[in-house]
Amino acid sequence: MKKKVLLVGGGGREHALAWKLAQSPLLEKLYIAPGNVGMKNLGELVPIKANDIKGLLVFALEKKIDLTFVGPDEPLALGIVDEFQKAGLRIFGPSRAAAEIEASKAFSKELMAKYNIPTAQFKVFTELEPAKAYVREMGAPIVVKASGLALGKGVFVCNTTNEAEAALEEMFVNKIFGAAGTEVVIEEFLDGPEISIHVLSDGISHYLLPIAQDHKTVFEGGKGPNTGGMGTIAPVQWVTKEQLTDIEERIVKPTLAALKKEGREFCGLLFPGIMMTAKGPKVLEFNARFGDPETESYMRLLKTDLVEIAEACIDKRLGSLNIEWESGAACCIILASAGYPSAFNKGKEITGIENAEKIPGVVVFQAGTEMKDGKLVTNGGRVLAVTAHEGSLELARLTAYQAVDKINFLGKTFRTDIGKGSLKLVS
Repeated sequence: MKKKVLLVGGGGREHALAWKLAQSPLLEKLYIAPGNVGMKNLGELVPIKANDIKGLLVFALEKKIDLTFVGPDEPLALGIVDEFQKAGLRIFGPSRAAAEIEASKAFSKELMAKYNIPTAQFKVFTELEPAKAYVREMGAPIVVKASGLALGKGVFVCNTTNEAEAALEEMFVNKIFGAAGTEVVIEEFLDGPEISIHVLSDGISHYLLPIAQDHKTVFEGGKGPNTGGMGTIAPVQWVTKEQLTDIEERIVKPTLAALKKEGREFCGLLFPGIMMTAKGPKVLEFNARFGDPETESYMRLLKTDLVEIAEACIDKRLGSLNIEWESGAACCIILASAGYPSAFNKGKEITGIENAEKIPGVVVFQAGTEMKDGKLVTNGGRVLAVTAHEGSLELARLTAYQAVDKINFLGKTFRTDIGKGSLKLVS
Protein backbone atom coordinates (compact mmCIF):
# COMPACT_ATOMS: atom_id res chain seq x y z
CA MET A 1 0.00 0.00 0.00
CA LYS A 2 1.30 3.46 -0.94
CA LYS A 3 2.01 5.80 1.96
CA LYS A 4 1.47 9.45 2.78
CA VAL A 5 4.71 10.67 4.37
CA LEU A 6 5.32 13.84 6.40
CA LEU A 7 8.91 15.12 6.62
CA VAL A 8 9.55 17.61 9.44
CA GLY A 9 12.21 20.29 8.91
CA GLY A 10 13.38 22.83 6.37
CA GLY A 11 17.18 22.80 5.97
CA GLY A 12 19.77 21.17 3.74
CA ARG A 13 19.48 17.88 5.62
CA GLU A 14 15.73 17.83 5.02
CA HIS A 15 16.16 18.69 1.33
CA ALA A 16 18.46 15.64 1.01
CA LEU A 17 15.98 13.46 2.94
CA ALA A 18 13.10 14.74 0.78
CA TRP A 19 15.12 14.01 -2.38
CA LYS A 20 15.57 10.41 -1.21
CA LEU A 21 12.04 9.92 0.16
CA ALA A 22 10.57 11.20 -3.13
CA GLN A 23 12.28 8.28 -4.94
CA SER A 24 10.47 5.66 -2.84
CA PRO A 25 8.18 3.28 -4.73
CA LEU A 26 6.14 3.12 -1.51
CA LEU A 27 5.31 6.84 -1.63
CA GLU A 28 1.83 8.12 -2.41
CA LYS A 29 2.42 11.74 -1.38
CA LEU A 30 5.18 13.64 0.44
CA TYR A 31 4.37 16.60 2.69
CA ILE A 32 7.25 18.73 4.03
CA ALA A 33 6.79 21.04 7.03
CA PRO A 34 7.93 23.72 6.60
CA GLY A 35 10.45 22.76 3.90
CA ASN A 36 12.17 25.34 1.72
CA VAL A 37 11.86 26.54 -1.88
CA GLY A 38 14.38 23.98 -3.09
CA MET A 39 12.00 21.17 -2.11
CA LYS A 40 8.88 22.50 -3.87
CA ASN A 41 9.14 19.95 -6.71
CA LEU A 42 9.63 17.00 -4.34
CA GLY A 43 6.49 17.33 -2.22
CA GLU A 44 3.84 19.71 -0.91
CA LEU A 45 5.26 22.38 1.40
CA VAL A 46 3.20 22.88 4.56
CA PRO A 47 3.58 26.21 6.44
CA ILE A 48 3.96 24.64 9.91
CA LYS A 49 7.18 25.21 11.86
CA ALA A 50 9.23 22.17 12.89
CA ASN A 51 8.82 23.06 16.59
CA ASP A 52 5.01 23.45 16.38
CA ILE A 53 4.28 19.97 17.70
CA LYS A 54 0.55 20.57 18.16
CA GLY A 55 0.16 22.00 14.66
CA LEU A 56 2.08 19.10 13.12
CA LEU A 57 -0.01 16.56 15.04
CA VAL A 58 -3.31 18.13 13.94
CA PHE A 59 -2.09 18.15 10.34
CA ALA A 60 -0.89 14.52 10.47
CA LEU A 61 -4.22 13.33 11.87
CA GLU A 62 -6.23 15.39 9.38
CA LYS A 63 -4.25 14.08 6.38
CA LYS A 64 -4.08 10.52 7.77
CA ILE A 65 -0.28 10.50 7.50
CA ASP A 66 1.14 6.95 7.38
CA LEU A 67 4.73 7.84 8.33
CA THR A 68 6.39 10.92 9.81
CA PHE A 69 10.15 11.38 9.43
CA VAL A 70 11.76 13.94 11.77
CA GLY A 71 14.85 15.82 10.56
CA PRO A 72 15.93 18.40 13.20
CA ASP A 73 16.83 18.02 16.88
CA GLU A 74 14.37 20.54 18.38
CA PRO A 75 11.08 18.69 17.69
CA LEU A 76 12.64 15.48 19.04
CA ALA A 77 13.71 17.29 22.23
CA LEU A 78 10.16 18.68 22.53
CA GLY A 79 8.68 15.17 22.42
CA ILE A 80 7.14 15.01 18.94
CA VAL A 81 7.61 11.22 18.85
CA ASP A 82 5.79 10.72 22.16
CA GLU A 83 2.86 12.92 21.06
CA PHE A 84 2.50 11.25 17.67
CA GLN A 85 2.70 7.76 19.17
CA LYS A 86 0.05 8.65 21.77
CA ALA A 87 -2.22 9.57 18.86
CA GLY A 88 -1.55 6.22 17.17
CA LEU A 89 0.69 7.65 14.43
CA ARG A 90 3.84 6.02 13.06
CA ILE A 91 6.92 8.22 13.39
CA PHE A 92 10.67 7.71 12.89
CA GLY A 93 12.82 9.13 15.67
CA PRO A 94 13.64 8.69 19.37
CA SER A 95 11.35 9.52 22.28
CA ARG A 96 11.88 12.72 24.25
CA ALA A 97 13.65 10.74 27.00
CA ALA A 98 16.02 9.04 24.53
CA ALA A 99 16.63 12.31 22.63
CA GLU A 100 17.94 13.87 25.84
CA ILE A 101 21.29 12.31 24.91
CA GLU A 102 21.54 15.25 22.49
CA ALA A 103 19.29 17.83 24.15
CA SER A 104 21.42 17.84 27.34
CA LYS A 105 25.19 17.50 27.06
CA ALA A 106 25.27 17.30 30.86
CA PHE A 107 22.96 14.24 30.80
CA SER A 108 24.97 12.72 27.96
CA LYS A 109 28.32 13.14 29.74
CA GLU A 110 26.94 11.80 33.02
CA LEU A 111 25.52 8.75 31.19
CA MET A 112 28.93 8.10 29.62
CA ALA A 113 30.67 8.43 32.98
CA LYS A 114 28.20 6.05 34.63
CA TYR A 115 28.59 3.34 31.96
CA ASN A 116 32.34 3.80 31.24
CA ILE A 117 31.86 4.98 27.66
CA PRO A 118 35.11 6.69 26.56
CA THR A 119 34.85 10.48 26.48
CA ALA A 120 36.77 13.56 27.62
CA GLN A 121 37.15 14.33 31.35
CA PHE A 122 34.47 16.90 32.22
CA LYS A 123 32.58 18.90 34.83
CA VAL A 124 29.13 20.55 34.66
CA PHE A 125 28.46 24.11 35.91
CA THR A 126 25.41 26.34 36.35
CA GLU A 127 27.25 29.40 37.73
CA LEU A 128 29.95 31.62 36.23
CA GLU A 129 32.53 31.96 39.01
CA PRO A 130 32.95 28.25 39.86
CA ALA A 131 33.23 27.56 36.11
CA LYS A 132 35.97 30.19 35.76
CA ALA A 133 37.82 28.74 38.75
CA TYR A 134 37.74 25.27 37.18
CA VAL A 135 39.12 26.66 33.90
CA ARG A 136 42.00 28.30 35.76
CA GLU A 137 42.65 25.06 37.66
CA MET A 138 42.67 22.89 34.50
CA GLY A 139 44.50 25.27 32.14
CA ALA A 140 44.30 25.37 28.34
CA PRO A 141 43.57 24.15 25.75
CA ILE A 142 40.11 23.41 27.10
CA VAL A 143 36.60 23.05 25.66
CA VAL A 144 33.50 24.97 26.81
CA LYS A 145 30.08 23.70 25.67
CA ALA A 146 26.51 24.91 26.11
CA SER A 147 24.63 21.91 27.53
CA GLY A 148 21.43 22.52 25.55
CA LEU A 149 20.67 22.67 21.82
CA ALA A 150 22.57 25.50 20.16
CA LEU A 151 22.25 24.74 16.42
CA GLY A 152 25.70 23.12 16.33
CA LYS A 153 27.39 26.35 17.45
CA GLY A 154 27.52 25.94 21.24
CA VAL A 155 31.09 24.64 21.40
CA PHE A 156 34.17 26.78 22.07
CA VAL A 157 37.60 25.19 21.69
CA CYS A 158 39.73 27.57 23.76
CA ASN A 159 43.51 27.82 23.37
CA THR A 160 43.92 30.06 26.44
CA THR A 161 42.19 30.37 29.80
CA ASN A 162 41.25 33.94 28.82
CA GLU A 163 39.36 32.60 25.78
CA ALA A 164 37.58 30.05 27.97
CA GLU A 165 36.57 32.69 30.53
CA ALA A 166 35.31 34.93 27.71
CA ALA A 167 33.22 32.03 26.35
CA LEU A 168 31.73 31.46 29.81
CA GLU A 169 30.87 35.19 30.06
CA GLU A 170 29.15 34.98 26.67
CA MET A 171 26.97 32.09 27.86
CA PHE A 172 26.24 32.97 31.49
CA VAL A 173 26.16 36.79 31.27
CA ASN A 174 25.35 37.69 27.65
CA LYS A 175 23.19 34.56 27.24
CA ILE A 176 24.13 34.16 23.56
CA PHE A 177 22.53 30.69 23.51
CA GLY A 178 19.58 31.57 25.75
CA ALA A 179 18.34 28.67 27.89
CA ALA A 180 20.74 26.28 26.08
CA GLY A 181 23.67 27.98 27.86
CA THR A 182 22.31 28.15 31.42
CA GLU A 183 24.12 24.85 32.08
CA VAL A 184 27.68 24.52 30.77
CA VAL A 185 29.98 21.53 30.29
CA ILE A 186 33.73 22.14 30.55
CA GLU A 187 35.91 19.31 29.30
CA GLU A 188 39.46 18.40 28.41
CA PHE A 189 40.64 19.09 24.89
CA LEU A 190 40.87 15.96 22.74
CA ASP A 191 43.31 15.88 19.84
CA GLY A 192 43.01 13.88 16.61
CA PRO A 193 40.83 13.62 13.50
CA GLU A 194 37.05 13.70 14.07
CA ILE A 195 34.60 11.31 12.41
CA SER A 196 30.81 10.99 12.33
CA ILE A 197 29.25 7.64 13.21
CA HIS A 198 25.57 7.14 12.30
CA VAL A 199 23.72 4.22 13.84
CA LEU A 200 20.20 3.09 13.00
CA SER A 201 18.49 1.42 15.97
CA ASP A 202 15.10 -0.21 16.47
CA GLY A 203 15.69 -0.89 20.18
CA ILE A 204 16.71 -4.49 19.49
CA SER A 205 19.10 -4.42 16.52
CA HIS A 206 21.39 -1.71 15.24
CA TYR A 207 23.13 -0.94 11.95
CA LEU A 208 26.19 1.26 11.34
CA LEU A 209 26.13 3.48 8.26
CA PRO A 210 29.42 4.10 6.42
CA ILE A 211 31.62 6.53 8.34
CA ALA A 212 31.35 10.21 7.37
CA GLN A 213 33.55 13.17 8.24
CA ASP A 214 32.32 16.71 8.85
CA HIS A 215 34.51 19.82 8.76
CA LYS A 216 33.26 21.93 11.65
CA THR A 217 35.34 25.11 11.70
CA VAL A 218 34.53 28.01 9.40
CA PHE A 219 38.10 28.34 8.12
CA GLU A 220 40.41 25.82 6.50
CA GLY A 221 42.79 23.64 8.48
CA GLY A 222 40.51 23.45 11.52
CA LYS A 223 40.74 27.18 12.27
CA GLY A 224 38.11 29.68 13.37
CA PRO A 225 34.84 29.23 15.29
CA ASN A 226 32.77 26.07 15.07
CA THR A 227 29.81 26.05 12.69
CA GLY A 228 26.98 23.65 12.01
CA GLY A 229 29.36 22.05 9.48
CA MET A 230 31.11 23.34 6.34
CA GLY A 231 31.21 20.12 4.35
CA THR A 232 31.36 16.34 4.53
CA ILE A 233 32.71 13.26 2.85
CA ALA A 234 31.58 9.62 3.00
CA PRO A 235 32.84 6.98 3.36
CA VAL A 236 36.04 7.61 5.37
CA GLN A 237 38.57 5.11 4.07
CA TRP A 238 41.44 5.56 6.53
CA VAL A 239 39.45 4.15 9.48
CA THR A 240 40.35 0.45 9.77
CA LYS A 241 37.92 -2.42 10.34
CA GLU A 242 39.57 -2.95 13.73
CA GLN A 243 38.98 0.69 14.71
CA LEU A 244 35.35 0.49 13.59
CA THR A 245 34.83 -2.72 15.61
CA ASP A 246 36.38 -0.95 18.61
CA ILE A 247 33.93 1.97 18.21
CA GLU A 248 31.00 -0.42 17.93
CA GLU A 249 32.01 -2.53 20.96
CA ARG A 250 33.16 0.27 23.30
CA ILE A 251 30.79 3.09 22.30
CA VAL A 252 27.77 2.11 20.16
CA LYS A 253 26.63 -1.09 21.90
CA PRO A 254 27.24 0.18 25.48
CA THR A 255 25.39 3.46 24.75
CA LEU A 256 22.32 1.74 23.32
CA ALA A 257 22.36 -0.73 26.23
CA ALA A 258 22.76 2.11 28.76
CA LEU A 259 19.80 4.03 27.35
CA LYS A 260 17.65 0.90 27.45
CA LYS A 261 18.70 0.19 31.06
CA GLU A 262 17.79 3.78 31.99
CA GLY A 263 14.29 3.30 30.52
CA ARG A 264 15.12 5.40 27.44
CA GLU A 265 15.19 2.78 24.66
CA PHE A 266 16.56 4.42 21.52
CA CYS A 267 14.69 3.93 18.23
CA GLY A 268 15.82 6.08 15.34
CA LEU A 269 19.22 7.44 14.34
CA LEU A 270 21.99 7.84 16.94
CA PHE A 271 24.93 9.96 15.82
CA PRO A 272 28.03 10.08 18.02
CA GLY A 273 30.77 12.46 16.96
CA ILE A 274 34.03 10.62 17.64
CA MET A 275 37.56 11.92 18.12
CA MET A 276 40.19 9.40 17.07
CA THR A 277 42.75 10.14 19.78
CA ALA A 278 46.13 8.51 20.37
CA LYS A 279 44.43 6.64 23.24
CA GLY A 280 41.62 5.33 21.06
CA PRO A 281 38.17 6.62 19.99
CA LYS A 282 36.40 9.00 22.40
CA VAL A 283 32.91 10.52 22.17
CA LEU A 284 32.81 14.28 21.64
CA GLU A 285 29.00 14.44 21.79
CA PHE A 286 25.88 12.55 20.83
CA ASN A 287 23.15 13.59 18.42
CA ALA A 288 19.75 11.93 18.19
CA ARG A 289 19.10 12.46 14.46
CA PHE A 290 20.83 12.49 11.09
CA GLY A 291 23.72 14.93 10.87
CA ASP A 292 23.72 18.07 8.77
CA PRO A 293 25.64 18.17 6.40
CA GLU A 294 26.45 14.42 6.72
CA THR A 295 22.98 13.55 5.41
CA GLU A 296 23.64 15.45 2.20
CA SER A 297 26.50 13.02 1.48
CA TYR A 298 24.72 9.91 2.81
CA MET A 299 21.61 10.32 0.67
CA ARG A 300 23.78 10.42 -2.48
CA LEU A 301 25.15 6.97 -1.56
CA LEU A 302 22.10 5.20 -0.09
CA LYS A 303 20.55 2.65 -2.47
CA THR A 304 17.92 1.17 -0.13
CA ASP A 305 14.51 2.86 0.10
CA LEU A 306 14.50 5.34 3.01
CA VAL A 307 10.78 4.75 3.67
CA GLU A 308 11.50 1.02 4.06
CA ILE A 309 14.37 1.76 6.49
CA ALA A 310 12.15 3.98 8.67
CA GLU A 311 9.35 1.39 8.64
CA ALA A 312 11.80 -1.38 9.63
CA CYS A 313 13.01 0.67 12.61
CA ILE A 314 9.45 1.40 13.77
CA ASP A 315 8.44 -2.28 13.39
CA LYS A 316 11.61 -3.54 15.14
CA ARG A 317 12.72 -5.58 12.13
CA LEU A 318 15.87 -3.64 11.27
CA GLY A 319 17.96 -6.77 11.82
CA SER A 320 16.35 -8.51 8.83
CA LEU A 321 16.72 -5.57 6.42
CA ASN A 322 19.54 -5.61 3.86
CA ILE A 323 20.71 -2.01 3.51
CA GLU A 324 22.69 -1.33 0.32
CA TRP A 325 25.00 1.52 -0.72
CA GLU A 326 26.35 2.85 -3.98
CA SER A 327 30.05 2.27 -4.62
CA GLY A 328 32.48 5.20 -4.72
CA ALA A 329 32.31 8.31 -2.55
CA ALA A 330 30.26 11.44 -1.95
CA CYS A 331 31.49 14.93 -1.13
CA CYS A 332 29.39 17.85 0.11
CA ILE A 333 30.59 21.48 0.09
CA ILE A 334 28.60 24.05 2.07
CA LEU A 335 28.25 27.50 0.53
CA ALA A 336 27.72 29.97 3.37
CA SER A 337 26.94 33.67 3.71
CA ALA A 338 29.86 35.98 4.49
CA GLY A 339 30.12 36.45 8.25
CA TYR A 340 28.67 33.04 9.17
CA PRO A 341 28.56 31.74 11.93
CA SER A 342 28.30 35.30 13.32
CA ALA A 343 26.22 38.08 11.78
CA PHE A 344 25.53 37.76 8.04
CA ASN A 345 23.44 39.48 5.39
CA LYS A 346 20.41 37.94 3.69
CA GLY A 347 18.64 38.62 0.40
CA LYS A 348 21.60 38.12 -1.96
CA GLU A 349 20.56 36.74 -5.36
CA ILE A 350 21.74 33.19 -6.11
CA THR A 351 22.57 32.13 -9.67
CA GLY A 352 24.09 29.09 -11.35
CA ILE A 353 22.41 26.14 -9.57
CA GLU A 354 20.98 24.80 -12.86
CA ASN A 355 24.43 24.99 -14.50
CA ALA A 356 26.01 23.23 -11.53
CA GLU A 357 23.48 20.40 -11.72
CA LYS A 358 24.23 19.88 -15.42
CA ILE A 359 27.57 18.41 -14.30
CA PRO A 360 27.14 14.61 -14.11
CA GLY A 361 27.05 13.37 -10.51
CA VAL A 362 26.06 16.72 -8.97
CA VAL A 363 22.97 17.51 -6.88
CA VAL A 364 22.57 20.85 -5.05
CA PHE A 365 20.52 20.85 -1.85
CA GLN A 366 19.13 24.14 -0.54
CA ALA A 367 19.28 25.23 3.10
CA GLY A 368 19.11 28.99 3.72
CA THR A 369 17.18 30.16 0.65
CA GLU A 370 13.90 31.87 -0.25
CA MET A 371 12.11 33.35 -3.26
CA LYS A 372 11.88 37.14 -3.31
CA ASP A 373 10.42 39.11 -6.23
CA GLY A 374 10.74 36.00 -8.39
CA LYS A 375 14.43 35.51 -7.59
CA LEU A 376 16.17 32.89 -5.44
CA VAL A 377 18.02 34.69 -2.64
CA THR A 378 20.03 33.84 0.46
CA ASN A 379 18.09 33.48 3.72
CA GLY A 380 20.50 31.88 6.18
CA GLY A 381 24.07 31.27 7.26
CA ARG A 382 24.47 27.98 5.45
CA VAL A 383 22.88 28.59 2.06
CA LEU A 384 23.53 25.59 -0.21
CA ALA A 385 24.98 22.08 0.05
CA VAL A 386 26.72 21.20 -3.22
CA THR A 387 27.13 17.42 -3.50
CA ALA A 388 28.88 15.10 -5.91
CA HIS A 389 28.93 11.29 -6.14
CA GLU A 390 31.83 9.75 -8.05
CA GLY A 391 33.86 6.54 -8.18
CA SER A 392 36.47 7.86 -5.75
CA LEU A 393 36.81 10.58 -3.11
CA GLU A 394 39.37 12.40 -5.23
CA LEU A 395 36.95 12.59 -8.18
CA ALA A 396 33.99 13.48 -5.91
CA ARG A 397 35.96 16.43 -4.51
CA LEU A 398 36.97 17.66 -7.97
CA THR A 399 33.40 17.42 -9.28
CA ALA A 400 31.90 19.12 -6.21
CA TYR A 401 34.32 22.04 -6.50
CA GLN A 402 33.62 22.31 -10.25
CA ALA A 403 29.95 22.72 -9.34
CA VAL A 404 30.76 25.27 -6.62
CA ASP A 405 32.46 27.44 -9.28
CA LYS A 406 29.21 27.57 -11.29
CA ILE A 407 27.19 29.04 -8.39
CA ASN A 408 27.34 32.67 -7.35
CA PHE A 409 25.92 35.02 -4.74
CA LEU A 410 27.38 38.10 -3.08
CA GLY A 411 29.50 37.01 -0.11
CA LYS A 412 29.70 33.32 -1.13
CA THR A 413 31.98 31.63 1.42
CA PHE A 414 33.27 28.05 1.43
CA ARG A 415 36.21 25.90 2.46
CA THR A 416 38.51 24.57 -0.26
CA ASP A 417 39.90 21.70 1.82
CA ILE A 418 36.83 19.46 2.34
CA GLY A 419 38.07 15.85 2.23
CA LYS A 420 41.69 16.87 1.66
CA GLY A 421 42.84 15.58 5.05
CA SER A 422 41.22 12.20 4.42
CA LEU A 423 43.00 11.85 1.09
CA LYS A 424 46.33 12.47 2.84
CA LEU A 425 45.58 9.87 5.53
CA VAL A 426 44.65 7.27 2.89
CA SER A 427 47.75 7.94 0.79
